[in-house]
Amino acid sequence: MNPPATAERIVQAARALLARGGAQAVSMRRIGEAIGLTPMAVYRHFPNREALLQRVADDSFDEIARHWTARKHGGDVIARLRATQRIYLDYALAWPHLFDHAFSLRRERARRYPEDFRARRSPTLNVVADVVLEAQQAGRLKPGDAWDIAMTLWAHTHGLIALYRAGRFSYDERQFREFYEASLGRLLDGLVA
Repeated sequence: MNPPATAERIVQAARALLARGGAQAVSMRRIGEAIGLTPMAVYRHFPNREALLQRVADDSFDEIARHWTARKHGGDVIARLRATQRIYLDYALAWPHLFDHAFSLRRERARRYPEDFRARRSPTLNVVADVVLEAQQAGRLKPGDAWDIAMTLWAHTHGLIALYRAGRFSYDERQFREFYEASLGRLLDGLVA
């Protein structure tokens, strides 16, 4: 097995630093130290820190989308829709700094709703919108704009996660997961046909 290419080693080191300490922990110097390169060697692969952090964010989106796509086909469509939101929560709790960087922090190249999403530039929300559309076509969800519904689901679950991580719930993780599932159920009850 070949060792990862230098650019991939840089991305892995940046991801590890970001996962441990947030975006402020990522510097070209620290990355170089972690993998035995000079900061200038890191710059040969990524023009600046922002480009490297964008790559880490893009990889995070792709990782979640792969998990969602794996559950996209077969079984009850509403259960699959719930599963997408559960995977989002799992990612947020397992990788809080990566989650924040990908989904919560202002970034120059972050996708904007509605134009970027409707143009299918979001690997994550594409999956949710597709499941919403499938549920509508099967008569399981009320008619409506699939992208607006997908964004509503995302806003709801993201808001709950942000509140939980900000200490606005007195629940432990198990209790919060139960509340999250129940809250998502209440939202879906209003969308079910």
